[in-house]
Amino acid sequence: IAEQYELDAWVIPAQDEQRCITRLLVRLDKQQAVLDALQGALGQLDFFRILLIPLDGALPRPGKEEIEVDKRRAKTLSREELYQEISNASEINNNFLFMVVLSTIVAAIGLLENNVAVIIGAMVIAPLLGPNIALSFATALGDRDLAWSALRTNLAGLGLALLISLVIGFFWPYSLDTPELISRTDVGLGGIVLALASGAAAVLSLASGYSMSLVGVMVAVALLPPTATLGLMLGAGQYQNALGAGLLLAVNVVCVNLSGKLVFLLKGIKPRTWLEKRKARQSMKTYVIFWLVVLAVLIIVMQVRTTYL
Repeated sequence: IAEQYELDAWVIPAQDEQRCITRLLVRLDKQQAVLDALQGALGQLDFFRILLIPLDGALPRPGKEEIEVDKRRAKTLSREELYQEISNASEINNNFLFMVVLSTIVAAIGLLENNVAVIIGAMVIAPLLGPNIALSFATALGDRDLAWSALRTNLAGLGLALLISLVIGFFWPYSLDTPELISRTDVGLGGIVLALASGAAAVLSLASGYSMSLVGVMVAVALLPPTATLGLMLGAGQYQNALGAGLLLAVNVVCVNLSGKLVFLLKGIKPRTWLEKRKARQSMKTYVIFWLVVLAVLIIVMQVRTTYL
């Protein structure tokens, strides 16, 4: 495999004399192909391990030509690295639930007090974007277990945020008419384009290893403020405004999942074996068609609401 992909390789015998340690120096653009080849060659063995260790630097420094070639290569994390990172966001645990509770309280206060800085803080700490990306990733691989786990986590997070904000809205003694709150009771075509672009940017930054960019995406396609607005309006009995906030939330969720799936598809994220690829293609078609139909229904509802309500 090292010769096939022109890799530097070192072989070190292990102390038990039954195994050996082989180290391969692999560029990012070859990483997925090498991992698939290794799994294909060693897949029938029980005692092999593949460890991915990042390389932060090397001496002597590469020349200008090598740097230019490396810059032109599209960098994408391997399927295994993405799975490890994304699957963590699809699990329901105490940290996730506490983050949802705290960020919902912060968002509700920011909306009610018309404090933009507080609302942005709630957007950044809210963990609701992760399960949606995990859902897109799961369908790209045809992984049903990961998909159900992401769906459960997504519903749990949104449901908990909605419940807390509904209680706050029910007991809030003042009127719900702040500009920040009212602005999240309406959605237009511009909001759809924003959600699609932001969802694509989230997946692209994650797949390319630029996770720090996700902070900006969390602010751009915030799922928590419309959820909190929906709960506040329902708690206060303002059902017309609640409908607008619910539409905004639904549009954001649909667009993040749809654009995320398309980016995973364009980045070539797919299973290793032929059978898994076939399942993933079927899952992808169903998934994309479903979200397109839902988005079309939401656009019709938006137009009806604008025209008649």
